Amino acid sequence: MPSQTSPNPVDVILAKRRGEAHPRDVLEAFILGYQRGEVPDYQVAAWLMAVLWRGMSEAETAELTQVLADSGERLDLSSLPHPVDKHSTGGVGDTTTLVLAPLLAAQGATVAKLSGRGLGHSGGTIDKLESIPGFSATLDRTAFLRQAAEVGVVVAGQSAELAPADGLLYALRDATGTVESLPLIASSIMSKKLAGGAKHLVLDVKAGSGAFMKSLSDARALALAMVHTGRHAGLTVRAVLSRMDEPLGRAIGHALEVREALSVLRGEARGPLRELVTVLAEELLAAAGLRSSRSEVEAALDDGRALERFERWVAAQGGDVSVLDALSIAPEEAAWEAAASGTVRRVDAERLGIAVSRLGGGRTHKGASIDLGVGAVMHARVGDEVRAGERLATLHHRGGRGLEAALEALRGAADIGDALTPPAVVLEVLR
Repeated sequence: MPSQTSPNPVDVILAKRRGEAHPRDVLEAFILGYQRGEVPDYQVAAWLMAVLWRGMSEAETAELTQVLADSGERLDLSSLPHPVDKHSTGGVGDTTTLVLAPLLAAQGATVAKLSGRGLGHSGGTIDKLESIPGFSATLDRTAFLRQAAEVGVVVAGQSAELAPADGLLYALRDATGTVESLPLIASSIMSKKLAGGAKHLVLDVKAGSGAFMKSLSDARALALAMVHTGRHAGLTVRAVLSRMDEPLGRAIGHALEVREALSVLRGEARGPLRELVTVLAEELLAAAGLRSSRSEVEAALDDGRALERFERWVAAQGGDVSVLDALSIAPEEAAWEAAASGTVRRVDAERLGIAVSRLGGGRTHKGASIDLGVGAVMHARVGDEVRAGERLATLHHRGGRGLEAALEALRGAADIGDALTPPAVVLEVLR
């Protein structure tokens, strides 16, 4: 039972149902009471539904974020030079962290980042890195901080000790249909960033068919909620709204995406992935007070500095850099072909992500094993001219596992018609 000094959970639920804002002490008692097992999950579920219905004020969302961040340990990165972080709301073919982290480190920032695994049609950074033989995302705090200081970049799996109350709330939100609440989404994301210790943060908020937020207006609302929440917490936060109506890169699938990231780090690949990474780097370096002109950022990609830092990072976490050009890719191929001739006007990113999941490259539930070598490589993007029967993408599979279901997912996933100018990948920047 709650202690006598704690608010009655029913009163908390009713207050939010009336649309009232909770003060910090009420949020703290209610959330931490749930974490301790004193407030039952059915009462928290009722409160979550009231929040979904009534919303939260900007200040209230910021207070909830602080309560969640303070529910566990906080990393102290203050001894590191220019600690920065990046968060993406998820997408398809989104390999930005693998390029952005070493690029930032090569220009004087420190990227000490905790990342997650993929679920559904969105890929996870840790899964991509683990397609490199030997790479370990499990580091204790001492090793994590030592590598950050020595290499300038470290990416490890999310720790259960950081914002544990958020983990409990998220699981309950997922089970009660209350995920789609801007205050709850913003506080969940930002609490982990606060606990992670970075002082400057750039948010890559996706909009489109392959993103959580399908419309630009919804993506902008989420970005503003997170920027405001970070500001209240004393962080420097910038948000880049980016297009996710088609895959960001040409590769979808873990080892394939590492291979594409290497081509960007070597200054070979041009296109939306490099463009978005460059903008994210410019914004984050400027926020941290470091030199950040477009020419300086691109020079670090083209002259090998970012690649050298990537190899140091991978080696520091046990990865075998000698096999980066020979990662294990599923050996059998199948074609996804254009149904008509004309200009590619749309490629449904979500359908491509689902197709790769059906080949074995995605999880249907947390903890499920996945095939890091399957995936797809796009040969045509929006704005490209194609002929009927021409290959739009190559699917990499193992023995036909999931292939029929993958091709079915891609049926109608591309619109081909009259010519158009490809839209920009960066839609808006919020500072």
